[in-house]
Amino acid sequence: MITVGMFQGPQESGTVAENLAAIASAARQAADAGCRIVVTPEMSATGYNIGTDIARRAEPADGPIFRAVQQIARDTGIAVVYGYPESAPGQPYNSVQVVDRDGESLANYRKTHLYGFDRDYFTPGSQWITQFDLDGVTCGLLVCYDIEFPENARAHADAGTEWLVVPTGLMEPWSFVATHIVPARAYESQLFLSYVNRAGVENDLEYCGLSCTIAPDTTELSRAGKAEQLLITQIDPTAVAVSRAVNTHLSDRRRDLYQENQIR
Repeated sequence: MITVGMFQGPQESGTVAENLAAIASAARQAADAGCRIVVTPEMSATGYNIGTDIARRAEPADGPIFRAVQQIARDTGIAVVYGYPESAPGQPYNSVQVVDRDGESLANYRKTHLYGFDRDYFTPGSQWITQFDLDGVTCGLLVCYDIEFPENARAHADAGTEWLVVPTGLMEPWSFVATHIVPARAYESQLFLSYVNRAGVENDLEYCGLSCTIAPDTTELSRAGKAEQLLITQIDPTAVAVSRAVNTHLSDRRRDLYQENQIR
């Protein structure tokens, strides 16, 4: 059993220092609640809808933002998932990194499916499946728009992912993604799915919140409203095998018809 903190926030984007302070506060609250890990939204360290500041705030994966989060993880004794612009030739990547409680980087994932203005500021990632181990649970990473493509969740299921972590920046009027698509992805690919959104208004974007964790049988383990909030939920990895034994979507596929290797 893993106790998870999901930080829907910050309510307003500020400087990098202010965003890191919000992440640190959420990590402390999560640690006090007995969490093993806290997940924060897409681009949580820098702000998401910040235009050309994306390039100015971009850093290497081991840059100052990483070192600050590394210290947060060590101070609070829990793992931290955070989003940031990762510097690259040309345009940066929209990345998410996982830092364990000892300060070790467990995984770094670059968003592969870019939506709307993402294309103006980011380079798409090229590594499809990124996973990390947390206390024996196989965890996977996607970012926001990635989860709206069923192939991505299904590929994680095939790779053994039990808990899929999806930091996001979902805005109005697309709240149905959080309420309908995300539960469908958890069910059809038979895994736990945590979808962690931003809150409030950032320049001209109004985020819809609605962060959630969905079990493989579509049980809604936690669901936020629209405001800044820290959700606490529990992931029981043994439920994945139980659910897959009842809901046999994965094993019932007609791979001979799908020609999945060609689709990929």
